[in-house]
Amino acid sequence: MADFFQPTCQGYVLRLTVAPGARRTEVVGRQGDRLKVRVAAPPEKGAANRELLAFLARALNLPKSAFKLTLGTRSRTKVVAVNDLSPDLGRRLSLLAPASQESA
Repeated sequence: MADFFQPTCQGYVLRLTVAPGARRTEVVGRQGDRLKVRVAAPPEKGAANRELLAFLARALNLPKSAFKLTLGTRSRTKVVAVNDLSPDLGRRLSLLAPASQESA
């Protein structure tokens, strides 16, 4: 199974599937080569995108400024750039969703 994140010269690129309007923001699991995240914000006026980036910042212990939505502003399929060169960031990303966790 392919990872949902790939290294770049500035950090990582994350491939995500986002479900807005959930009760709480959480990682659901892997969905193919993507990480599925439920977001506790409506898909209106960018609220779900802002909540997604804030959640990733909290989960990875990085500043919000390290994240940029590069593709999928109006789609459930998103690509997020993480601009951080921390040596353990790859490990932290892999801990978001264990390899055995697969969502429907």
